[in-house]
Amino acid sequence: MSASAKRPFSRDQRTIIVHGMLVFVLIVVILQLWLLTATMNAWLGGDDAVVWPAAAVSVCGFALNAGLLAYLGRLERTRRLGE
Repeated sequence: MSASAKRPFSRDQRTIIVHGMLVFVLIVVILQLWLLTATMNAWLGGDDAVVWPAAAVSVCGFALNAGLLAYLGRLERTRRLGE
């Protein structure tokens, strides 16, 4: 492997990556809120068939967000230890 492949990201590059991941997390949270309101609307309208699939998708979205935020936390801790 070349030396440039092992070089860590600069502060500006890391900031752009972190902001991109946080925007992705925010989009997933907004989609989860929309899913909650659409599911409640359907359930109150008498359509029980959408409740469990919507719950499964919401759990997947929550797991994705939790994983991304945990990764960002680890990234920040390793950055602070490296300083």
